Amino acid sequence: MKNLAKLILNFSLHFILLFLAVILLEYLGTWIKMARIIPLGTESGVAASDLAWKALPAVIYFSILSALSYATRRKIPLPVSITCVIILGWAFTAGSSLGIKRAESLNFAVRPFSAMESNPGLLLTRSDNAIILLKTSRETGGPRVVSIPGRPLIYQEAPLGPNNSILSLPALPFGEENPWFIKSVNLDFALSAREMENRLENSFNSFAIYTFFLILLLSSLSSFLNLSKWPLANLFMGALIFRLILSLETFLNTREVNSLLDSFLSGQGSPLRISPTLITPMIFAVLGILILIYTLLTRLARLRRDDED
Repeated sequence: MKNLAKLILNFSLHFILLFLAVILLEYLGTWIKMARIIPLGTESGVAASDLAWKALPAVIYFSILSALSYATRRKIPLPVSITCVIILGWAFTAGSSLGIKRAESLNFAVRPFSAMESNPGLLLTRSDNAIILLKTSRETGGPRVVSIPGRPLIYQEAPLGPNNSILSLPALPFGEENPWFIKSVNLDFALSAREMENRLENSFNSFAIYTFFLILLLSSLSSFLNLSKWPLANLFMGALIFRLILSLETFLNTREVNSLLDSFLSGQGSPLRISPTLITPMIFAVLGILILIYTLLTRLARLRRDDED
């Protein structure tokens, strides 16, 4: 009972703290992206609710992974830990989504805070092209020198003139681009967030069914966090499996795959008549139940073997 209370506290704190941390990181990333635009202010702000939606799927995945890892280390009975994580995960997800919808009415947006100006001679690069501004960065239509591979330097006194073609100014090189793996994870989380937001816009029942069975599938993977005696290795294994589930979620939500499954399940002669919005949750439910059955049978077989010994 004491470990169960700690599990509830662990999940609650992780969900809240992760939610705030991911929103803060999204805010900083958006601020840096807008700060790199020349001149500052040419990009419109980003709604705070959009940042919260982007954060929600990542928080769901990481919170469940952390809670299952904790339950495994504390040896909390599997049925108890899975049931607890499913209930807590769905309750926090539903509450957060409804809170985000309420917050949308505030119309709060992340916007650039002040103008930015550089001295003459600012060098901007994109790929192999380079632009040197001969006046301050505020005067984007002022004179410049353009370097294009394979061509001599081009001096443009008036880039907007009839004999000149202006090149769009690239972003300031504040840092290197993210690795491909990080980009792919961010993209999948963004697609998951858009799917959840669209479902909530259409119907709360559609959103509730989708998130419940997604959380069920993630929670059913608890047995994979106990494959070795090293908790850190189990955590990395769980993170890899969760990454595969995120890829599966993105794959199933693509329009082509969803249309193909819908035509297969609802075609002529098919005994099933399933709404397209229920196809992906149904797959989550089937996979989650199969994994739970496999886990149960494996544990029963292990207990029987121990009794015989």
